[in-house]
Order: sequence, then structure tokens, then C-alpha cells
Amino acid sequence: MGAKGKKQWLIPDAFYPEVDNGSYVSHEAVCVLNTGEKDAHIDFTLYFEDREPRRGFHAVCGAERTHHVRLDKLKDEEGRGIERGVPYAILVESDVPVVVQYSRCDTTQSELSFMGLLAY
Repeated sequence: MGAKGKKQWLIPDAFYPEVDNGSYVSHEAVCVLNTGEKDAHIDFTLYFEDREPRRGFHAVCGAERTHHVRLDKLKDEEGRGIERGVPYAILVESDVPVVVQYSRCDTTQSELSFMGLLAY
């Protein structure tokens, strides 16, 4: 099949809700598909409305594999996670072509909600 996708992806509307609903946990994920024959080394840069970007977040998606990067578990090089309740955008950069999808599970209301979209 060979490598499909791009090396840069943008997700302009990311948000990790502050509230969980009982046993259901709010979370986000950057889902990566790597159809190529080499592992993808992925860097994430977070952009905010009122502060400087945050860098130093990394993940690896194996060759011919998928990797669902749970953003509520992702830590930067200093061990800091992503702050809850703050809107942000994500730049995803890979050293090989990949396809990126973003999803959010929002449990702040009893009805729950799920959103999934392909990045640009």
C-alpha cells in the first residue's frame, strides 16, 4: 500500500473538558494511521488564545499500524499534561506521511457527546 497522508496536520478546535460524569471520563484523542513501512515519530504543538505555544509532546505510531494518542494521558518532556477547560489548537507533525483524526468525548452532561473529525 505504501505511505498515505501528509506530514503536517492541524486541529483548530481542541478542548479537554474539566468535568467528568461519574464513571464516564471526558477525553480527547488524536488517532493516527500509518500505512507506510517506517515508524512515524510525531510531535505535537499546542496553540492557545492567551499564552505561548506548548511543545515537547511526542508519540510514535508503528509502521502499518494505528495509534490512538489519548491527550488526557499525553505528557510533555517535563512530565506536564494538557490543562483541562482551556480551548486550544494542535499542530501534528510527523517525519513520514500519516492520516490524522481527532475525537472528543464530552461527559459534562448526562446525555454525553462524541465528536470525531479528520484533521486538515
